Amino acid sequence: MRDKTHMDFVERWAAFVKKDSNWKKIHTQFINSQFKTSKEFMNKLIKEKDGKEKIIKIYKIKNITEYKIF
Repeated sequence: MRDKTHMDFVERWAAFVKKDSNWKKIHTQFINSQFKTSKEFMNKLIKEKDGKEKIIKIYKIKNITEYKIF
């Protein structure tokens, strides 16, 4: 089993889901904001010197033609 802090988080999340019927909307907004932030960062990084190469290295991209960002 993971450490106590993980179990505490799971219990808090379960209590939140039971208490707040709007949890799916809140969770969706959070996930979408994570994708948006990631996309904004990638767009900013690709404009920098050697940005494309940095992205390829970080994500270990092999087939560049599959990525629309390039």
